[in-house]
Amino acid sequence: MTDASTPRYWLMKNEPDAYSIDHALAAPGQTIAWDGVRNYQARNYMRDQMRVGDGVLYWHSSCAEPGIYGLARIAGGLRVDDSQFDPASPYYDPKSSPDRPRWLLLDVQALRKTRPILIPELREHAALQGMRVLQRGNRLSITEVTPAEWDYIQRVPLQSAT
Repeated sequence: MTDASTPRYWLMKNEPDAYSIDHALAAPGQTIAWDGVRNYQARNYMRDQMRVGDGVLYWHSSCAEPGIYGLARIAGGLRVDDSQFDPASPYYDPKSSPDRPRWLLLDVQALRKTRPILIPELREHAALQGMRVLQRGNRLSITEVTPAEWDYIQRVPLQSAT
């Protein structure tokens, strides 16, 4: 277990047509509210372990070429995700109420775009074989990244071609 002052690292998935790395970089302060999380394990990571300053691998999911497309950091503390109360929202949860909210969000600040680092390339590196995102059946939108995995990915040429 790490202490609260030791940064942790995360891989956070988002659909590029909703919030791509380009959307995040174009947002005010390059910061977006990471809303719509509707998985209890991912919510628990946000609630119990993620802290401002933690590193983030920005992953594009549900697209033709899923993979890492940028680097980010946790930029804002935890708060209630109001989309759970809005019947017009795709993230509406009729079992949640303002006095007992189920779902939370936090702010993520995009730091820079990287070249796409896709699943086949990640699988080529023995040092990354344990990454949760590469495990069969993994569907979590937020997964932990070990310090060793983070450091290794930082050594992969990340420069974006654009």
